[in-house]
Parts: sequence; C-alpha cells; structure tokens
Amino acid sequence: MSNERPTAEDLRQGLTVEIVQGDQDVRSEDQEPIIGEVATIYEDDPEGPTVELKNGVVGHVQSVVHDE
Repeated sequence: MSNERPTAEDLRQGLTVEIVQGDQDVRSEDQEPIIGEVATIYEDDPEGPTVELKNGVVGHVQSVVHDE
C-alpha cells in the first residue's frame, strides 16, 4: 500500500480502492485490505477518507487501485 492516502476530493463514485474497516487498525501490516468500487464518499479522516463500497462495506481508504 502507498504511504500517501488520497483525500475525499481525490475520490469519485465507481473508483476502485483498498479500504480498511473502521474497527480494524489501519496501521497494522497484518490486515488484508478490502478492494471494491466506491458507492458513497463520506468525509476525510486522519486514517483516510471514509467511504461505502458498492458491496455495502464501510471503511477508510488506504489507496486507489490502478489498472495495470
């Protein structure tokens, strides 16, 4: 994961991102990020912008997933 997290302004609906759910430690290297498409963008937070994915999972964005 990138050390530079995007801001809420950098995000848009449909963008594929990696998130960590709110009850997980975003700094832990042991956590597997959840990858999905952004449905709703809520707010910026020191742990990363809060979003809801299209699958209903809510968490903090850690990075944007770029097509290879």
